[in-house]
Amino acid sequence: MGYRIDTNCIHAGYEPKNGEPRVLPIVQSTTYKYDTAKAMGDLFDLKANGFFYTRISNPTVDAVEKKIAVLEGGVGAMLTSSGQAASFISVCNICHSGDHIISSASIYGGTFNLFNKTLREMGIDCTFVSPDCTEEELNAAFKENTRCVFAETLSNPSLVVADIEKFAKAAHAHGVPLIVDNTFPTPINCRPFKFGADIVTHSTTKYMDGHAVQVGGAIVDSGNFNWENGKFPGLTEPDESYHGLVYTKAFGRAAYITKARVHMMRDIGAQASPTNAFLLNLGLETLALRMERHCSNAIAVARYLEKSDKVEWVDYPDLESSKYHALTKKYMPHGTSGVISFGTKGGRSGAIRFIEGLHLASIVTHVADLRTCVLHPASTTHRQLDDKQLAAAGISPNMIRLSVGIENINDILDDIENALARV
Repeated sequence: MGYRIDTNCIHAGYEPKNGEPRVLPIVQSTTYKYDTAKAMGDLFDLKANGFFYTRISNPTVDAVEKKIAVLEGGVGAMLTSSGQAASFISVCNICHSGDHIISSASIYGGTFNLFNKTLREMGIDCTFVSPDCTEEELNAAFKENTRCVFAETLSNPSLVVADIEKFAKAAHAHGVPLIVDNTFPTPINCRPFKFGADIVTHSTTKYMDGHAVQVGGAIVDSGNFNWENGKFPGLTEPDESYHGLVYTKAFGRAAYITKARVHMMRDIGAQASPTNAFLLNLGLETLALRMERHCSNAIAVARYLEKSDKVEWVDYPDLESSKYHALTKKYMPHGTSGVISFGTKGGRSGAIRFIEGLHLASIVTHVADLRTCVLHPASTTHRQLDDKQLAAAGISPNMIRLSVGIENINDILDDIENALARV
């Protein structure tokens, strides 16, 4: 029997048997006992399923991975130690020195740096395109060595809504997958696989956790992309570290996510801890409830800010005034997230006066948990970008990123009103 997504937030991934713990337990062990050398050898040769070392897999981690795969509608998922690790592995699982990727320019500053600096230093080139580019402009960015396209469903912090179908169409026309970071909407509000995305990533540190108690990431494989088109030898040619195993032949639709685990995670070691996976699961159990409250609070705040004479502009995709309202209704008809971007009057100094006048909301680097929090991106998360790059990423000097929590909406509005009085 198939359950709906809010039920799967609670029950998917772990089904206790008779007499077993009702709540997913923490298996705090690095290793696992077997009775024969052959049983252990078969695990190392990928001939059998099981646990042999927690860097590769762990029962607690495995259960949460299965839950996230169900929520996104994929064939498999892998947890990582951070969202950055998820972005890195999702690309490097199929890209090597000499390859090229295309990315939306409106992405999280840390991901921009990963692509613009670290991957370039590793020999992987990147072309950044405007998320609002035409199909012709997007197709012109492809090269013979392009191996993937990357975008964020809802960009952090500029809140650009990616036209997933446009990016997927172009990627598939050139024989490469579309990787989509779905952190802000979560699968509660958007399921990118339904619109043609092939791989989904998450910073589970954000809404999936929801309580700011663990740093983590996730990669989910749709199982829909044809890797046997000649562009991805790592998946279609023998891997000598596994005695000539070919991932697409051995694992079929799960070839990509299996390689991510047994090759990339094996060698890089950016694994999630069992305790962090346990904490993440607690957050996932209330994800549907929290996202509903985040979105209802955020739209109320956005409408309040639109009416304030202390505010120059408000960007929240659910607002009718948003240029992305039509795309929002297409991809996220039930809500986007609790994150609002807006600009106060008074430029950079006005923005800083506002955030320093808040009391309920906290100034923190974090975003997207149950507590209302605020940040000035131009001087924090995106401070490594020059003015041209800031503009390309959709960041202005007076931009404020407000992550609306699940507190009482009247208390949130009172706090904002008091802070605006300082602008």
